[in-house]
Amino acid sequence: MTTKPDTKDKVYQSADFDKTPPRPRVVMPDKLIHRQVEGDGQRDEYSKERKHPVFFVDLPSKCISMTIGHLDPGQSSNRHRHTYETILYVLEGEGYSVVHDQKIEWKTGDAVYIPVWTWHNHVNTSTTGIARYLACENAPILQNLGGVALREELPEKGMKDPP
Repeated sequence: MTTKPDTKDKVYQSADFDKTPPRPRVVMPDKLIHRQVEGDGQRDEYSKERKHPVFFVDLPSKCISMTIGHLDPGQSSNRHRHTYETILYVLEGEGYSVVHDQKIEWKTGDAVYIPVWTWHNHVNTSTTGIARYLACENAPILQNLGGVALREELPEKGMKDPP
């Protein structure tokens, strides 16, 4: 059986366990593709916070999110942390990420894991080419569990990481 998603979000509690269906139900969303993500997906406010362009993949996933980040030659992202996990896959370029107190060098084809609540930033070490990465995060599942997906920007470059 294929159905359209409900218009209202349902909230289930422990007492609703017996309402679990015996088989999965296919729920087809209205949108299955986001074309030209890097053409129309840039979020200006978020990009400003991160200090580099970030493009959001706009699809109805309730568990994972994806963004594409660009770093110009020599550019560094803002140092930040969040309560969700991230895996970066480097699409193009070379550089490094500082995760907590570890410097992790990367290049095209590498994947980097960012643990929960660790201060981190990303740096393009090239003087001529951009660096591009795909970030996959579990923020939506945390947001859907009651707003526990939080993030924090380090206000000024050179500041020590707060606890």
